[in-house]
Amino acid sequence: MLKLLTIIGARPQIIKAAALSRIIQTKFSDKIREIIVHTGQHYDDNMSQVFFDELNIPHPNYNLNVGSGSHGKQTALMIEGIEEILLKEKPNCIILYGDTNSSLAGAVAASKILVPIIHIEAGLRSYNKSMPEEINRIMCDGVSTLLFAPTKTAFGNLVKEGFKKKNVGPFSFDNPKIYHCGDVMFDNSLFFSAIADEKSTIVKDNNLEQGKYVLATIHRNNNTDEPVRLNALFRAINKISLENKIKIILPIHPRTAKLLSQNLSSELYSTIKTNELIKIISPVSFLEMIALEKNAFLIMTDSGGVQKEAFFFKKPCIILRPETEWVELVKSGSAIVTDAKETEIIKAFEKFKKTKRFKFPDLFGDGNAAEFICKEIIKNIK
Repeated sequence: MLKLLTIIGARPQIIKAAALSRIIQTKFSDKIREIIVHTGQHYDDNMSQVFFDELNIPHPNYNLNVGSGSHGKQTALMIEGIEEILLKEKPNCIILYGDTNSSLAGAVAASKILVPIIHIEAGLRSYNKSMPEEINRIMCDGVSTLLFAPTKTAFGNLVKEGFKKKNVGPFSFDNPKIYHCGDVMFDNSLFFSAIADEKSTIVKDNNLEQGKYVLATIHRNNNTDEPVRLNALFRAINKISLENKIKIILPIHPRTAKLLSQNLSSELYSTIKTNELIKIISPVSFLEMIALEKNAFLIMTDSGGVQKEAFFFKKPCIILRPETEWVELVKSGSAIVTDAKETEIIKAFEKFKKTKRFKFPDLFGDGNAAEFICKEIIKNIK
């Protein structure tokens, strides 16, 4: 039986891991044993524990409890902890998701002791190396044995960087295999969509009407930590709500909540707090987030995952970043990159308000990416 060591450390990775864990439990329990390591990169009950409970994800076998800190300190502690577990458990391979410091730490620890690395969400590129995530994803790809790209663009990025389309096994660090497999988050969105309809009451609880509110999320460091950018974002949100008489609901990331009063001007902070059309709420569970996304008119976000979910549920999306790794969304016309620029955000909202029909081409597979990944791991990892 293959032993897989899955590394998770942030909320999106917990959700992504649910797709693979679910398929292992239901279809490959006789062939794969999964050991889950939570680094504790981001951990509190609202941001992590609720996801294990709600999505029926196996609870971590290990929690490193690393917590927050500088990139160097946090990553170093995770490398040390992951290496110890790898030496103890001796897995056949390590599974990494996306582009967090936890992903980077797993890649460094595993590659140094020659444990094969499986990178899910390989090939994504923003082509902006000032983003820590860009460095992390490039490093993970560079030492992986099996690389699973969610889109044709991501697969093409790997080919441009020198990965061979058709390698012959056995596969290794030096002879990696790349795939275009579809997106595990699309698997999850399809699977949990009906469950969200049954179980979530968040739309009703917040007095929201279907198709008549905006969902917003803001959490990236360069938006929350830089007062100029944060003020521009909230000025735009305030103006859009007032000028269009539309409610905007914002599940507040702990990082953003902490910095709102500190980095917004006192006048804007007071305005936001008293604007009855802006509803700031605590972090929400994955099922609640799906319900909010499915019923919104439009989504504004700096999250890579939420950009995709907007597309999955056929909602226009304003991307509050200077670029996106999900370039297909912009090409389809369903998303607009505005950065943290007040006038661009408002202009994008006005454009989407006037658009009667959006295109949502088939970009992210058929909803069976996790099963495909498991089959390829079984076939190619010894």
